[in-house]
Amino acid sequence: MFKNNRKKQSAKKMRIKKGDNVVVIAGKYKGVKGRVLKAIPKENRVIVEKVNFIKKHTRPNQQNQQGGIVEKEAPIHVSNVKLYNDKINDVTRAVFKEHGDSRTRVCKKTGDEI
Repeated sequence: MFKNNRKKQSAKKMRIKKGDNVVVIAGKYKGVKGRVLKAIPKENRVIVEKVNFIKKHTRPNQQNQQGGIVEKEAPIHVSNVKLYNDKINDVTRAVFKEHGDSRTRVCKKTGDEI
């Protein structure tokens, strides 16, 4: 009878990919630089190395005989991170340049390929 009336947000094209260097620009970890371990475009979230740790309780299993509490990175929203360019030591944006049939991601400030 009652349906969940929340609209799902359409997944926009994320400009941040796995392996990119980013800086957290908002929240508890503001100013921390890290590498993107995983991108989740359907949820507009990324998992950044050494950012947003959570404690997860695990049961004993074949890989972890003892079990216990494991700390791991949790996803954060993609709007809270910005692309970091090592060459200019500053944050930047990724833009897409078209070369015939292909598209490449380049740094907006310098024009270097990412």
